[in-house]
Formats: sequence, structure tokens, C-alpha cells
Amino acid sequence: QLQASGGGLVQAGGSLRLSCSASGRTLSIYDMGWFRQAPGKEREFVATISRSGSSASYAGSLKGRFTISRDNAKNTVYLQMNSLKPEDTAVYFCASGPSRWPVAREAWGYDYWGQGTLVTVSS
Repeated sequence: QLQASGGGLVQAGGSLRLSCSASGRTLSIYDMGWFRQAPGKEREFVATISRSGSSASYAGSLKGRFTISRDNAKNTVYLQMNSLKPEDTAVYFCASGPSRWPVAREAWGYDYWGQGTLVTVSS
């Protein structure tokens, strides 16, 4: 099971670091992705990282503010979010999927999803 954590309420301009850990699943053999879904909107791609951590990809609008990383020894993937904006408010989901090249930026590329963690950015 994937467990996303680290969400919460933060003021605009602030930072949060989300974590995604797994029980009963070795994440090091999977590409990992973060997606988000804002109220009334469709789920959208945020970032993805290859199983080795050597390759990462971001939604264009988020690059430079968000950083995805992983610590395979801890079986954990992170999403560092800086300079947060009210429009970043959403439920953030982590997901794992088979290794692909290039790493998948679409939800279909991931077959195992966590339950999500809510990020609320106040203005």
C-alpha cells in the first residue's frame, strides 16, 4: 500500500514536502509519479521520477518550484513544493508504475495509487 503524507495548510509562498512510502511493495523497481486533483477538476500530472532517480520530469508550469526525489533505501519518494500558490491547492496522489522510457507523464502509466494527501494553500 502506498501512503502519501505531509499535506496540510500553508500560506502562499510557503513550502511543503510530501512523502510517499510503501508497505509490502519495494518502490525501487518502479517509476514513481505525483499527480494532483483540485476540487471540480480532473487529475493532472505533477512530476515523475525513474526507478533509479536518474531521470525526472515535471509539468511545465511547476518546474522550478517543485522537486521530486527518492530514497530507495528508505523506500520513500518525496515531492518538495516551494513558492506555493493558492492554485496548488489539491489532493496530491503518489503512484507507482513499471519502468518506462521515457518515464510516463500520464496516469495510465501507473498501476498502483496511494490515497492522497490534501494540500491547501491560503492567499
